[in-house]
Amino acid sequence: MQIPSDPRAYLYRELDPETATRLTAEALANAEDGELYLQYRKSEAFGFDDGRLKTASFDTQSGFGLRAVSGETTAFAHANEISPAAIRRAAETMALIEPGKAGKAPPPQGNNRHLYTDGDPLDLVAFADKVNLCQTIDAAARARDPRVVQVSVGLTGSWGVVEIVRPDGFIATDVRPLVRLNVSVVVETNGRRETGSFGTGGRTLYDRLFEPATWNRAIDEALAQALVNLDAEDAPAGDMTVLCGPGWPGVLLHEAIGHGLEGDFNRKGTSAFAGRIGERVAAPGVTVVDDGSLHDRRGSLSIDDEGTPTRETVLIEDGILKGYMQDRLNARLMGGEPTGNGRRESFQHAPMPRMTNTFMKAGNDDPAELMSRVKKGIYAKSFGGGQVDIVSGKFVFSCTEAYRIENGKLGRPIKGATLIGDGPSVLTRVTGIGNDFALDEGVGMCGKGGQSVPAGVGQPTLLVEGLTVGGTAA
Repeated sequence: MQIPSDPRAYLYRELDPETATRLTAEALANAEDGELYLQYRKSEAFGFDDGRLKTASFDTQSGFGLRAVSGETTAFAHANEISPAAIRRAAETMALIEPGKAGKAPPPQGNNRHLYTDGDPLDLVAFADKVNLCQTIDAAARARDPRVVQVSVGLTGSWGVVEIVRPDGFIATDVRPLVRLNVSVVVETNGRRETGSFGTGGRTLYDRLFEPATWNRAIDEALAQALVNLDAEDAPAGDMTVLCGPGWPGVLLHEAIGHGLEGDFNRKGTSAFAGRIGERVAAPGVTVVDDGSLHDRRGSLSIDDEGTPTRETVLIEDGILKGYMQDRLNARLMGGEPTGNGRRESFQHAPMPRMTNTFMKAGNDDPAELMSRVKKGIYAKSFGGGQVDIVSGKFVFSCTEAYRIENGKLGRPIKGATLIGDGPSVLTRVTGIGNDFALDEGVGMCGKGGQSVPAGVGQPTLLVEGLTVGGTAA
């Protein structure tokens, strides 16, 4: 189904495109670069807990951000009113910036590709059907196993349109749907309670989430994880071999490596990877890319929030550092090209270099053979939260589902395991790369500088030597 009306109509209720271009040109006359960023977004969320609908929300948001850039200096103003008067008021801030000395930056490359043209997911499914889905999942999960004592279901969706207007007349538009389903299950036996969860989503309509195969799998995965944790023993501690599963465990790569490869940290010299283009930073066979052009993926966009088309950017190739993720400002100051990674949380924020879908490509190893190499270690199937220090690259990640490996075979499940290491060295310790590459299920959020944006991760099964495992057992 196509959107019945021009989505740009949501942006131009009190403003017309010609006036937007003229006001942008006037406001940014002295700047080297910049844009008017227009945005409309509506979102909804349903929370089903303890057998009933606990929360339901609906929100609409619209506004603009006006940015002028000269050298390293940025002037930025925003408002939640898209009107000529509001843009003129914002332009007063742009006038405070020093006139550019390096000449006008060229516009982004034109792009006719549009990843998303389907209808609005919020309007295509009735409110009652969304509530009924949550209720159906709750009942089905409780019926799966008598040990289930609590079920939580979360369903969220959003739809929006953005337009980038530049003073040189360049205009680019993007339509952005996003949906997500989360199921969490608590099980209890003999007074012990454990939790399992599973989420799935992407830049699609609700259709896939409403398919019984999708939500039944969500229940099965969440329940299986909870029951595994119910039988888990305390995690061992010490330096050991770690086998990371495919897909979502790529979040470790995202945090430990990805942020350190964003352009701003490298331009300022604060990243552990600064100044290392052309050097070996990972084991042979390790290839890491960022690709925002993958269809339906959570981190994908037709264009970034500066109008640059998204693409595959090779960051590390066969262990050699090849490049960084760039927005327009940092690319220009570093003498490079924008890579389609200029992102912002909303019109209220200025763009910065951010990941889209960042992942390690597949290798040639059989995952079963990789496990057979491990005499004593752990298999980390799923991760929860983590922290990373950009300067040093040091990270700490908690495992939500993990197992012992003993003499090449999967052993007892463990709980309380954390992985501790640093990004610059962890990739050099990779000794096996599986042939089972997978992207995550479509639930990731990435935080940086107080802004959160949807992001994707992925990897094959990965064998890493000498990671520090934090645990409570000897």
